[in-house]
This record gives sequence, C-alpha cells and structure tokens, in this order.
Amino acid sequence: MAQFQAISPCSSANPIFNAAKRTEISLNSNRVFCLKNKMHLYQEGLGAKLTQSNSTRVVRAQLASGGETAVSGSTKTGGLRGKLNKVVLAYSGGLDTSVIVPWLRENYGCEVVCFTADVGQGITELDGLEEKAKASGASQLVVKDLTEEFVKDFIYPCLRAGAIYERKYLLGTSMARPVIAKAMVDVAKAVGADAVAHGCTGKGNDQVRFELTFFALNPELNVVAPWREWDITGREDAIEYAKKHNVPVPVTKKSIYSRDRNLWHLSHEGDILEDPANEPRSDMYMMTVDPEDAPNEPEYLEIGIVSGIPVSLDGKELSPATLLAQLNEIGGRHGIGRIDMVENRLVGMKSRGVYETPGGTILFTAVRELETLTLDRETMQWKDTNALKYAELVYAGRWFDPLRESIDAFMESITKDTTGSVRLKLYKGSVNVVGRKSPNSLYREDISSFENGEIYNQADAAGFIRLYGLPMRVRAMLEKGL
Repeated sequence: MAQFQAISPCSSANPIFNAAKRTEISLNSNRVFCLKNKMHLYQEGLGAKLTQSNSTRVVRAQLASGGETAVSGSTKTGGLRGKLNKVVLAYSGGLDTSVIVPWLRENYGCEVVCFTADVGQGITELDGLEEKAKASGASQLVVKDLTEEFVKDFIYPCLRAGAIYERKYLLGTSMARPVIAKAMVDVAKAVGADAVAHGCTGKGNDQVRFELTFFALNPELNVVAPWREWDITGREDAIEYAKKHNVPVPVTKKSIYSRDRNLWHLSHEGDILEDPANEPRSDMYMMTVDPEDAPNEPEYLEIGIVSGIPVSLDGKELSPATLLAQLNEIGGRHGIGRIDMVENRLVGMKSRGVYETPGGTILFTAVRELETLTLDRETMQWKDTNALKYAELVYAGRWFDPLRESIDAFMESITKDTTGSVRLKLYKGSVNVVGRKSPNSLYREDISSFENGEIYNQADAAGFIRLYGLPMRVRAMLEKGL
C-alpha cells in the first residue's frame, strides 16, 4: 500500500511549501501540492478533490496505489448491521466520537473519514486529534476552520434578529450545528462518501439539528446515529468501551461534564448539574471569572454597529471572529455572561444547562440597545414577536427552513437603519448601557424635552387621551347604566 505521511498545514515550516511558488510532489497516481496558504489533496484514481483553505488541515490520508482507499478491518461484504462504503463522522476526539470510529467499521464495514470543525473551541481541543483518529482506526482526518463563517453567516443573523430561547439561552450550540453539518455535506461530496454520522444521543437536540441540515442539503446521504443503535446505555458504559479498545478519552468516571465550546459560548451539562437544586461548582467555569473576583474597577467600551451587525470595538473595525474573540476575553475577566437555566428540549424533556457567553452577552446588549433609537414602537413589537419564532426555529435545527430564511429577510430589512454605536460599562458580572448614538435616531431632544416646542403641543394630548380611552369609557358607562 502506498501511504502518505502526515502532512502539516501549509506554512514556511513545511519543507515542501514555498509562499511564493506552487510546490508539487507526486506519489504514484496521487498528487499533493501547496499554493501559498492552500493545500489541495488530489485522488486522481477516485476523481475526487479535497481543497483545504489557509486554515484547513488534512492531517493524514492513507491511499492505495490504485486510488482505492483501504482501511484495516473493513470488509467488502459489510459489517454486523449492513454495508456502507465511506462515512464522514463529525469528530471531536471526545468520548462519544472516539468510540464511534471502531464501532462504525465493525458494524458497517466502512472506511471512516473523521471531520473536525474549528468553530472557535480553542486550540487545546484540536491538539492531538491526528493521533486520536489514527488510534481509533480512521483513514483520514479533515479539519476546517469555520470561525469566520460561523460568526458572519450564523451568529450575526441571530444577533440581528434578537433571537433568544426561553428568555435566557443565546443559542450557542444551536447556531454551531448547522454550519458544522453543512461542512460535513461538502466533505462527503469531496471524498465520495455515501453516509454521514454523528455522536449525538437519542435524548438531545443536536441529533435533530445535524440531520435536518443533512436532509436539506443532500437528502441522498445515509445517516448513522450510533447512540440510537448500539448497546451502550450511558457515558460510563462508553468510557469502559473506550478503555477496552484503548481509545484515549478526556473524561473519567469521577467528573463527567458534557461540554460544548465554540467562539460564542461554552455549555456545561451532566454530573451534579443534573439536579437543578445543586449550585454549580466554581471550578467548572472556564471562560469567565467569578464576578466576585472580577476587577474592582469598571471597564468601558464602545461597540460600533452597521445595519444591526457589530463591526468595531472602540472605533477599530475588526472581522466578525476577531471582534467576538476580543470581547470574550474582555467579558470573561469581568465575569460577564453566566447563565444557569432549565430549558425545554425539542424532544420533550427538560434539561439543566449552565452557559458562559461573555462576548455574546456584550454584543446582544449593544445591538438591542441601539434599536431603541432606530425602531419605532410597532416595528420593535413585530421584531420581538418574530424573534421568538426565529429562536425557536434555530433551536429546533431548522436553519435551512424557508420560514427562518423569510424571517431573516424581514429582520435584515427592518434593521437597515440600525447604525451607530453603544457605550457599555462592565463591572463584576453586569453589562450596563451608558450611552448610545445613531445618525438614524428617531429620538429628538427638541421633541422629548419637557419644554414646549413647535412640533409637540402638550395641549393636543387631551384630545388624544379622550379618543384613545373611549372604549374604556364606554364600557364603564355600560356597567353603570349610563
């Protein structure tokens, strides 16, 4: 078998990479070349092409000389549950997805291509994935940086819409799943996979979010959800399974938190949190300091906004991901954005989760505040009403639903004049608005002042009140027999 060695990202440290030239090497019928900050993996025998951007890494590929991908342990006759050719697995390197790799090969006789999306979960969660995937039996690991796309195309539309689920939840995980699933569909097409798989449990929301995206973007793909099929009944069983198969996992029986981290938030579930009466342990938090330990001096900052979308911090324009990352750091050190809630899952049960959303809380506060200047009463009420439905659709995994897209078009239209800036004060877990301004402000000091002016005549209020209160007056007259 002809085998590619591990290929690091295209950089000046790579001996086959030159920033100014295309460097190409040929191995049998396969070619690998780097062009500036892009890596392309051609599998000519298969007619497939996998393109990696400057922030995307192909860390390992094993290719047979004839172009056919071979995996030790797979069979052409199928596995215990049937036969699939190639499966793209949403892979985190955590407990669930680590044990899924060998399970897929055993039960479906398939090659497993692991896919990891970088949505801002932190470099530590990406370290060592190559070794983990290889140890689990995967043939290939594809890592794609989706941070800018995630913030620009998924977070910012929700932010503009004012979407918040059940009064508290800023939809961190809900927004991340469709961007990951969308990328999985793209990778499946590139590598010629006939199926996709995920490690979501049969009790959670994420299984719905992944699979609705698969259905919307490629209804021909087979979907494998091991948690709905295998005999493993819980996380402790999965840990034992992993140990039995020498699969490294990051958790132990003594402390089991189910966490999901991306650039928008960090969620915590499980362990002592399963009892809603328990206070979270202080050492559980990772993005924010305890508000009691936050600085004793407040910090002020200004968020610039254009058409309902944040664009700058203290007058400096930043990319969406960079702006959010900086606000996470600032908000985190002031203990901003901790939420502890019991929510209604899509599948019908209630669950308890603790969320850290420091930068998101700051941005949500700023955008919503600027709307007080730029939206009239009726428009704001309609926006708030539609925001509830928008949040419900996103939470339920219906990102690619025409209804969400239609509501999004409405939100984009009514916020076109929501441009300006909001000044905020951060202090020991709180975010307070201390100033706001907009060139499109509907606030007029000459009208709002207690002093009489030419535009607003206070005497006109008497007639308005008589007409506005007429239904109440008529009802009272009826009750009194007048």
